[in-house]
Amino acid sequence: MSDIAIVPAPRELTVAEGRWITADPVGEAVRDVVENLDATEYRIDITADGARLTAGSEDALRHAESTYAQLVEAAEPAGDEGGGEVAVPLARIADAPRFAWRGMMLDVARHFMPKDFVLKIIDVLALHRLNVLHFHLTDDQGWRVEIEAYPKLTEIGAWRAETMVGKMSHGQTEFTYDGTRHGGFYTKADLREIVAYAAERGITVVPEIDLPGHMQAAIAAYPELGNHPDQQLTVRQYWGISDDVLNVNDATVEFVKTVLREVLEIFPSEYIHLGGDECPSVQWAESEVAQKRQAELGLDEPGQLQGWFTAQVAEVLAEEGRRLVGWDEMVETDCPKDAVIMAWRSAERGEVAAKAGHQVVMAPCESVYFDYYQGDPKTEPLAIGGDIPLEKVYDFEVIPAALTDEEQALIIGTQCQIWTEYMEGPEQVGYMLLPRLSAFAERAWGSPKISYDEFVTRLRPHLTRIENLGVTYRPLD
Repeated sequence: MSDIAIVPAPRELTVAEGRWITADPVGEAVRDVVENLDATEYRIDITADGARLTAGSEDALRHAESTYAQLVEAAEPAGDEGGGEVAVPLARIADAPRFAWRGMMLDVARHFMPKDFVLKIIDVLALHRLNVLHFHLTDDQGWRVEIEAYPKLTEIGAWRAETMVGKMSHGQTEFTYDGTRHGGFYTKADLREIVAYAAERGITVVPEIDLPGHMQAAIAAYPELGNHPDQQLTVRQYWGISDDVLNVNDATVEFVKTVLREVLEIFPSEYIHLGGDECPSVQWAESEVAQKRQAELGLDEPGQLQGWFTAQVAEVLAEEGRRLVGWDEMVETDCPKDAVIMAWRSAERGEVAAKAGHQVVMAPCESVYFDYYQGDPKTEPLAIGGDIPLEKVYDFEVIPAALTDEEQALIIGTQCQIWTEYMEGPEQVGYMLLPRLSAFAERAWGSPKISYDEFVTRLRPHLTRIENLGVTYRPLD
């Protein structure tokens, strides 16, 4: 299979002797949705009579077409006469993904990304048979989604006066800034266009409104949301974790519910991500209002208010038949039992979540955080840290070995992350994302792991497909 440059590789592929010659193989292939295949399965049969693509659903048929197109692109010219004919090997492919959730997270809060680039990213996901774009739309450094009920979220919250320069160190309190205003946001029309474009390619857009921490941009727009309402904050201009979190007043709960109702109108996804990570309880411990709420609820510690707050606002999701997704800290906050947990701090956090009975998306920082370095920091663009070269991504094991069969069934998929603190625009994102995304796609799909060298052999011609989409990538070593 190493001479057939399909990425991700199909799970079953057999090649027969002989070649099939055609002038227009893509146009001449027969395509059918059939009842005898599972909704995620597809088949490709290439015989001397032609090509036949069958699948259990329209989405699976898209995957068949993508795989077949890659086969044709890798084919050799047929004869010396020209005319565009190619020689495609006689072959049979039987394929289906191992995981239902095959995702990528794009952070547009730290650095805003133009709509046209987001559409290109969707094309990249489709090329790699991934099916979820997790859209990180809000954070301390920017609010990127239009909310009609609260226009200041984008009038104020979408813009920061300047941005820190260089690498942030732990405990750093003084910064150098670039003096350049940064920001932007997506209108509802923009987001509906993105959602529709993705849906046409079999991709679900899962929005994230990160709460109750990572909310400084929202508090800058509406100070009454914070624990010090008399203090006017700015949209955060440097990275790290802000102590400025949402207060636990009833009015703030209603504020968030109103925001979420508008978000649900834009995004039809069954899954809605509410963050839940890195939420300091320092201000709740100091706030008389928060302490009163804690006492009313009979909670032992201020940090337990996070679970209560999340449960209150998640009622909006339940009303509309949606599912809550949150980062793995949620497991420690008495979150709803049906919440899907995204394990980011380590693979072990995924084990903990699965053993607690949650469905889990594996997204461990040590394996699939693509804001980490992928080579020698002395020669690579500035990054947050870590070391995740291409080969390490290819070797990633999605399911932790310590789980029972029943617990393994709760691992519904995996996701790679692009956090953009140190990525100012599309060129930097492409460099950090690709071709690591290609290796990740193999693990997300469940492609057979033969060898890293075999993967690189297939990857080299695949890079031309990425170039044709107009996205940058890091050259292979």
